[in-house]
Amino acid sequence: MLLADGYEPESLNPLLGYGAEGAAKFYDGLLAFDGRSDLRPALAAEQPQSSPDAKTWTVQLREGVRFHDGTAFDAEDVAATYRAAIDPAYASTVGSDFDMLDRVEVVEPHTVRFRLKFPYAAWPSKMVLGIVPGEYLAEPAPLDNSPLNTHPVGTGPYELVEWRQGDQMIWQANPDYWGGAPAVHKLTIVFAKDDNTRAQRLASGEFDGTVLPPVLADNADREGYRTVHHRTADWRGIELPNDHPVTGDRAVRLALNLAVDRQGMIRALLGGHGTPAATPIPPSMGASHEPAAQFAFDQEEARRILDEAGWRVGPGGIRQRDGVPARFTVMYFADDTLRRDLATGFASDARKIGIEVELAGVDRSAVAERLDTDGIVLGGGNPIDPDPQIYSALHSSMIGTGTYNNPGKYRNPEVDTALDAARRELDPAKRAELYRKAQRAYVADPGLVYLAFIDHSYVLREDAYTGYRAPVEPHTHGTTWGPWWNVEDWKPAA
Repeated sequence: MLLADGYEPESLNPLLGYGAEGAAKFYDGLLAFDGRSDLRPALAAEQPQSSPDAKTWTVQLREGVRFHDGTAFDAEDVAATYRAAIDPAYASTVGSDFDMLDRVEVVEPHTVRFRLKFPYAAWPSKMVLGIVPGEYLAEPAPLDNSPLNTHPVGTGPYELVEWRQGDQMIWQANPDYWGGAPAVHKLTIVFAKDDNTRAQRLASGEFDGTVLPPVLADNADREGYRTVHHRTADWRGIELPNDHPVTGDRAVRLALNLAVDRQGMIRALLGGHGTPAATPIPPSMGASHEPAAQFAFDQEEARRILDEAGWRVGPGGIRQRDGVPARFTVMYFADDTLRRDLATGFASDARKIGIEVELAGVDRSAVAERLDTDGIVLGGGNPIDPDPQIYSALHSSMIGTGTYNNPGKYRNPEVDTALDAARRELDPAKRAELYRKAQRAYVADPGLVYLAFIDHSYVLREDAYTGYRAPVEPHTHGTTWGPWWNVEDWKPAA
């Protein structure tokens, strides 16, 4: 099977963020996402057992599992992986995601126990982390030179045969996979960043499938192929620097949220394949979603708020206050056409209320040094649990813990309090209400401009396999998700 992806990973090490939401074909976690809203045992032999206070979690592991290099999998590998995640000596980029973990204990060769710093009902959502062989972590040293970065060794359904960086990867089915050898024996992943190029090469029949922006996918009409759109927890929004002289003003942030025509953007830029977003919690999260946490599309009210806050219309229709023009920059990744188009639409709507947004297409490597002063079109999302979906995006404690953890430096004590209580609450109904409370507090004092939960769109060949099931996807999309999120389970058509 030959697939095309618009994104090439920088590393294949789960401790450096690869496969953070699961579905990484080289690795398995203790649990795996079932494609909807539940987690099923993977390297765990059964569902984890929690103590009554949710501070201790015990996991029985599968026996007879082997890594790609032939070594046996056991509790020591699980403990080594999670210890490396929280030990600063390894400089793991996922460390801030495990701030609740105190220690990991090997109880027996196939039993491991996690002890947490505080009650955390969402701990199973942290068990999708890919497990690596403990011997690769024997030396407490930064992982930037780890051989796993380019030569992954896991227990997953596929092994990496070749990676020609900047060109393609070849995956081969793991014949000894504990879940059964995949029927799709070989996948070749071609990296082609430009959306139009991928669409043209697909139209020529070169690929068996690819990911495309929704409008391009809808237009990729070719006999023998079909287009599918998947619901997601993946938001797109305009991250705003909250310490900026303009966007640091609550009135400006509120006005911008009222000024943007979310439905219009979804129709024009997504071909209707999306849902308006006001907070990071999507409707797919059921009781944790607050339907009342919305912003009306009301540019007249936005103008009134700015007038009242002292932002007066000046030369050229641009507002100013105390000599400071209502002007700021929004970056977008130069190779991402959808983010570019969303930035353009946002700038157009902001201009209608007297705020000038200058746009800058940038390379991803240039973003970190500019986040203190410039906004950016960002995305994120994890459908497994509300905590990883919202905590790193909005809680003030996440400032400075990672490039894209609350990069706008949003601070709201009411939001913080609700999120802290929610991650400790064990009663599902009370926990959901705390997330709704956090959303209500957020829309009263927004830190950024959430625009939409975007559908992920794919075109794939109608071929000789069955097993396609549409998942609810995280932010990550492409060939490890999409129609191929469960490719290891596909079977030849009868």
